[in-house]
Formats: sequence, structure tokens, C-alpha cells
Amino acid sequence: MPDPRVEAVANVLVEYSVEVKPGQFVRINANVEGMPLVVAAYRAVLEAGGNPWLDIGIEETEELLYAFASDEQLDYIPPFFKHAVEDFDVDITIWTDANTKRLNSIDPAKQARRAKANHPLSKRFLERMASKDLRWVGTAYPTNANAQTAEMSLREYEEFVYGACRVCEPDPVAIWKDVSRKQQVLIDWLSERKEIHVQGDETDLRLSYAGRTWENCDGRENFPDGEIFTGPVEESVEGQIRFSYPACFRGRQVEDVRLWFEKGKVVKATAGKNEAFLLEMLDIDDGARFVGEFAFGTNPGIQRFTGDTLFDEKIGGTIHLALGKGFLETGSTNDSAIHWDMVCDLRDGGRVLVDGEVFCENGDFKI
Repeated sequence: MPDPRVEAVANVLVEYSVEVKPGQFVRINANVEGMPLVVAAYRAVLEAGGNPWLDIGIEETEELLYAFASDEQLDYIPPFFKHAVEDFDVDITIWTDANTKRLNSIDPAKQARRAKANHPLSKRFLERMASKDLRWVGTAYPTNANAQTAEMSLREYEEFVYGACRVCEPDPVAIWKDVSRKQQVLIDWLSERKEIHVQGDETDLRLSYAGRTWENCDGRENFPDGEIFTGPVEESVEGQIRFSYPACFRGRQVEDVRLWFEKGKVVKATAGKNEAFLLEMLDIDDGARFVGEFAFGTNPGIQRFTGDTLFDEKIGGTIHLALGKGFLETGSTNDSAIHWDMVCDLRDGGRVLVDGEVFCENGDFKI
């Protein structure tokens, strides 16, 4: 019997997040581990009048690519991928893991090379998103691997995921619309100001967002959601920051990341684990050492670290910044083959001042 929570997620994605319209070309992008949600989303797209196309992968092949592909094969992107990015109207991406540690032994240089090859495609994808020519949403389907990483049973993890999505509520769409209204209050206040000062454990970081736009993340591009973000002025980031949670990226967990910035650029970086991977990613291109995104996590239903950035960056009382590619809709001009979100918990002694006024302290908003 289908899990009604899976059906509920599919319906919210199609009806609210991307609002599929009759005749639209809809890509559903997932691995085989997410098939229950894939099937539910496929049906929901058909019921909305859309034309679904399944783009289904097998997780094991990613490891095989890095293990056996030549440089020429790592550089190769099928031409029809380029056409597809231009053609589909809606993209629904479903993230899953059968093994969250599968890429731990892969040469970081190979991952960097593949990221560079994919960069023109991902850049065009983000351009279409920014112009609203393409509607996109990304979500997660709970697996045993993700549950183990989060140190939960699968049942507990499913309850966590669907609770964060709010799909067990009578009217999830109404709830996400209310989230949107509440977050807009924060955005309106921030939009009248221009400088952020983050203070915390081994953290003293300043940046400007003058002339930039804040985005209200209310379940329309990530699901679940719960954040507000902007693109900092590229050269404005100064100081240092220590990330309290492991920085998860491309199958790796980099622990105890510390970054030092001068004139917007990372001039020093250390990590307690997987430091070589961190440094390889920072050297992938010129934009990788600059900040493309700064955000506040606002979801009170997410209170613990899981090892999945979709959830961790939404933890209420945290901030995160992303090294690399910025989002055009915020006004960011930073371009890179990476976009790496790193989360800093401010719930125990941290605070953020905006133009000298306390905006949040110990994870609570004060405005």
C-alpha cells in the first residue's frame, strides 16, 4: 500500500512548488532508490496535465565513472543534455542515497574535473531558474543510508523528513504560505539595511549586501524549506568563521572547517578531516574562494544535524554561506563550478548584528 505521506509530498511539489500546467514538459530527475516518490510525482504531473519525462540514474555508476573514466570521458557531456536543459519547463529533482560514503576514496581532482565539465550546463540551468523561464524544486526521499548518517532508524528518519515537510498537517500548502508571510517580515526588515556582522565560537565575520536582494524560501525550490538568503557583495566578506557542523559535499563530509577571508576571498582554510578535498574544491576556479550566498535557517521543525544539506541548512537558529556560484536573482555576480553550503550553529552564544542592531541572538530573531 502506498505511503500517503509520499503521495502528499508529490502533490505539494506538483501543485504548489512548481505549479505544473497543462502541456508543460516536466523532467523528474532521480536515482532508483527514490522510485516510490518518482511514481507518485509522475502520476501527479499527469493529473495536472503535464508531460513527464523520467531521468533515472543508478548511484553505483557515479563511483564507476570516477574509478574508470579517462580525462576525456570525464569531460564529455552528451549533446542532448544541453538541448534538454533548454527544452523542459519544469524540473523535479529527488535526492536519495544508498551509500552516503561511496565517494570517500575518490580522487578529489577527478571530481573537480567533472564539475568543470558540467559547469556550463549548470550555469544555464541557474540562468533559466533566475529568469523564471524554468521552475525547479529539489526534495529528498528517505533511505536507510540517510537514516544511518542521521543516526536514526528508518522509521524515525521518515517521521523527521515528513514532519519537516509538514505534509501530515491537514493543509500543507496553507502552512507553507504562512511560512512565506512570516519570512517576508524578516526580509522587509533586512532590505532596509546593508551590513551583517556574525559573532560566535571562533567566528567574527562581516559582509555587505548593499544593493542585493533577499529571497524568500518557502517550499517552492527546496522541499522542505525554511530559509532566507542573499548574495553578498563579493569583495566585502572579511574575518573568520568556524563551521560547527561537517560541510557535506559530493559524497564527502569535511569536518571542523575554518575559513579566513580578506577582501571577499578565502585566504586560509583548514579542516579536521578531508582537508585535501576542501582545498581541491577551493582551487577549482577563481570563484570558488568567494561567497555566492549568505542565509539564515528559519525552520523550527528542523533542530538536529542529519548530514543532508537540504535539511541542515534550514535548521532554525543557524546561518550558512555557500562558497562559489551565486544566484543571479539576488544580484550576485560570482560564478564557479561549485556551490557549497556550509552551516554554522548560532544557538549557543552566537549572534548576528545588522547595521549594528541585534537581528538574532542564540538562534532567536529579535526584531
